Amino acid sequence: MSVVIQVSSATELSEEQKRKIQKVFCAKHPNETPEFVYTIDKELIGGILVVDGDKYYDGTLRSQIDNIGSVFRHSDSYVDAATPKRRKNKKTKEDISVDTDEAFTPDGGTAEYIKTRTDKDLLGKVAHYKKSFDVRHAGSVEFCGDGVIMCSGLANAEYGEMLEIENGTQAIVLSLSEGSVGAIVLDDDDKVSARMVVKTTGMIVSVPVGEKLLGRVVNPLGKPIDGLGEFVPDKYRPIETAAPAIKDRDKVNKPMMTGILAVDSMIPIGRGQRELIIGDRQTGKTSIAVDTILNQKGKGVICVYVAIGQKSSTVSDIVSTLTEHGAMDYTVIVSATARDSAPLQYIAPYAGCAIAEEFMYAGKDVLIVYDDLSKHAVAYRAMSLLLKRPPGREAYPGDIFYLHSRLLERAARLSPELGGGSITALPIVETLAGDISAYIPTNIISITDGQIFLESDLFNAGIRPAINVGLSVSRVGGSAQSPAMRKVSGKLRLDLSQYRELAVFAQFGADLDESTARMLEKGKRMTEIIKQDVHMPISEEHQIILLYLTTKDLIKNIPVERMTEFKDKFLKYFDINYSDISAKLSSGGQISMDDGIRIDDAVNEFSLYFLRSDNE
Repeated sequence: MSVVIQVSSATELSEEQKRKIQKVFCAKHPNETPEFVYTIDKELIGGILVVDGDKYYDGTLRSQIDNIGSVFRHSDSYVDAATPKRRKNKKTKEDISVDTDEAFTPDGGTAEYIKTRTDKDLLGKVAHYKKSFDVRHAGSVEFCGDGVIMCSGLANAEYGEMLEIENGTQAIVLSLSEGSVGAIVLDDDDKVSARMVVKTTGMIVSVPVGEKLLGRVVNPLGKPIDGLGEFVPDKYRPIETAAPAIKDRDKVNKPMMTGILAVDSMIPIGRGQRELIIGDRQTGKTSIAVDTILNQKGKGVICVYVAIGQKSSTVSDIVSTLTEHGAMDYTVIVSATARDSAPLQYIAPYAGCAIAEEFMYAGKDVLIVYDDLSKHAVAYRAMSLLLKRPPGREAYPGDIFYLHSRLLERAARLSPELGGGSITALPIVETLAGDISAYIPTNIISITDGQIFLESDLFNAGIRPAINVGLSVSRVGGSAQSPAMRKVSGKLRLDLSQYRELAVFAQFGADLDESTARMLEKGKRMTEIIKQDVHMPISEEHQIILLYLTTKDLIKNIPVERMTEFKDKFLKYFDINYSDISAKLSSGGQISMDDGIRIDDAVNEFSLYFLRSDNE
């Protein structure tokens, strides 16, 4: 079978130029007799385009103009939007040494072509045009559907590489098999049809990063969707990067306060930790994450909220809540809603992590929320099945564990030599009927540093946050707490667990001894103390004071049904009359013996007033 080599140029080539081209490409096919087909394409502006099988030798002026302002870069270096750099792949760089000065000379259509571009400076770039060839492998689309394309050719395509379809649509390689390449389309797949030409780029997809994203809602490609107008990003980062090495990490011993008393006291989270929030639907998982974002106000922590497969109305409510509490000033929201395609939902958490990494490597602390990874796994399963990858347990592909491990391992606290920044990850996973032993939950539990398990029965009983202290754990533990918090919360988990266990037996009406009854009464007050309304974070000093009252049993005279009222009023009273203790605790100090005596006096004083007003 003879080889057909197609040569396109902006102007007619001379016989001498054709002879030189034939000499170069005949040398590439020593055992064959190539057939050369010459065509003229004015849209090339200048230069020549040679198609040899699945290789494109693109030396046209149009391609160099189109490459200006590219938003892709190699994963090992930064690049500004105005100065893009390709990944240097030696397998696709060849010198064909064709001297075609006439073909490289732009014709009169150059200025008219540039008028169609958005960058008015492109005309000046033509003067610096270099006669170089961009060698790419190319193929054609054989199948397109549901955001997935199957391509022939592309012999040198790599996993995760960006592909460029002839209409400008982008795709990511996710499947490599003999004779075909499977990829996911990042734009509207209705624009792609069979027989379209697909080219390799030697690059990976990147997203805009930097402080210009703060306060914005963007899609997984970094395009604003909040109606506040476009922005010009300063930098781009690839969505896939290697996690920090072990030697580049530091200990997780600085607290990431959530403002939720039950979490900060019993399941502490440290900066650089990965703490899973898990539970059935409608049990308050997102509320814990949003409250944690609200609590970072004024603490120098950047927050990134990634919505994966959520309803647009849900994302809108979260934006409204954050805006109302002034939290959007330090928050970026990456949204891939339920109406977005599976490929966009797939890349959303990686895009959010890339945005967070830019701040981390700048020495800042970042909190990122993935809401939720169970929908992320479902989107990946849908794409994998369409790509005809072998299904495993529950039809998930074999690399489903790697899908989340390579994402969550990017959360870390960097060593001081690298700036000391951190990413604290709060992935969310939804369970069915409280089954935490399902496939995806157990996978993510094994990756993270602990989990906060929310129980439907507790939620329906009015205990909110509905945290099951028996199944919730933080593997960082007290090392992520301040000394004062660690001292007052030491026995809280054990006491609360014992109370809930005794409460199960007490409901049968059995006779209880005095110590058991006393423990039940104390447990009821502990439960009321840790109850907390949504979007009302509690400062660390207030948490320490409330826990001190509970562990020292200083509120045993307060009726259980009035504990919430007492708690709110007492904290206001304490701040006014004992502000020095509050200031000491907020600066990291501990409760001394004298402070304990003064807190006892404060409780007694306020209790007399509180109970007297009740009697009156």
